[in-house]
Amino acid sequence: MKIKFLKYVWLLFVLCAFGCQQKLPKDHKKFAENTNLIHYAKGFALFKFKDYSILKIKDPWPNAEKEFVYLLKKKQAVIPDSLKGLPNITIPLQSVVVTSTTHIPSLEMLGVENTITGFPHTDYISSVRTRKLVDSGKITEVGTEQNLNIERLIELNPNAIVAHGIDNNNPTLDNLQKSGLKIIFNGDWNETSSMGKAEWIKFFGALYDQDEKAEQIFNLIVANYKAAAKLVKGAKVKPTVFSGAIFQNQWYMPQGNSWAASFLRDAQGNYLWNDTTGTGSLSLTFESVFLKAGNADFWIGPGQFNSLEELAAANTHYAQFKAFQTKNVYSYSTKTGRKGGLIYFELAPNRPDLVLKDMIKILHPELLPNYQLHFFEKLQ
Repeated sequence: MKIKFLKYVWLLFVLCAFGCQQKLPKDHKKFAENTNLIHYAKGFALFKFKDYSILKIKDPWPNAEKEFVYLLKKKQAVIPDSLKGLPNITIPLQSVVVTSTTHIPSLEMLGVENTITGFPHTDYISSVRTRKLVDSGKITEVGTEQNLNIERLIELNPNAIVAHGIDNNNPTLDNLQKSGLKIIFNGDWNETSSMGKAEWIKFFGALYDQDEKAEQIFNLIVANYKAAAKLVKGAKVKPTVFSGAIFQNQWYMPQGNSWAASFLRDAQGNYLWNDTTGTGSLSLTFESVFLKAGNADFWIGPGQFNSLEELAAANTHYAQFKAFQTKNVYSYSTKTGRKGGLIYFELAPNRPDLVLKDMIKILHPELLPNYQLHFFEKLQ
């Protein structure tokens, strides 16, 4: 089950692409380029007009060669002829099927989680508010990430299905689209910056005609993040940090340009693999990790372990690390929803300000004396 959850975070609900690349009409290009509402995210752009918006998904999956453009229109909107060929969605949505737990916090922050009618593998949902909707039967199980229930989705007939994709080879969405359902890709998981991931709340703001509210929420997250980073910027000591654990004989560690590494850097931690390039994971031997991190001050994010005892039982050599011996090992795996879903996987991409504060509390506790860790916990 733990390995399944770990796999889930990287391959959140495998849904793939359909159709051909769409482009913005020429007569809107200049105006749209000057009014893009997105500033941090690389995977999408949003162009706001009077009664409609143009949503452009640029990176629906890694190394995507296709872009998808959608027309989001109000019921009484007058649409220029040049835009009528775009896939269109009437806003605000009244019902939606989302396919990743990372979508749920945005919907909750906008106060529209009650419009969710379906979700694949509902056990992954951790949020108390949305779990109540599942338990009351208002959110229907629509299969799993690899085996969506097409008949059930057609029966639900949501205004839109917000899909994830990892490549361009799955007929499920083609069949759903042929049945008249609206598919919109969301590539939030493909972002590598903390602010870029969080800015996808504007994607949902556009779908619910709540652009201003989404902007206000995002701006507050940015302000909180910058304030926390400023608080710790003058720290005199930068504790040494490493991460990860062994999986199938390899130690997986975040690369230096990754989302996870950025928090350690902004929290004024000395991440020992900070000089590596790339945004994914390093694959290392135990010996190379121990040689470099054996005397590191902190071990943050040691895989799916919930106690020091579990760590030592999995590999007796883990106990040789100084961070283990000084009990400076912190994990997000101890905090789960009622069905076992990891809260970190669901909420952290949407609230980077809380992740940064956790890192500061761990590495520089004197700077946040009254703050309680939100995602992480010291292993006992």
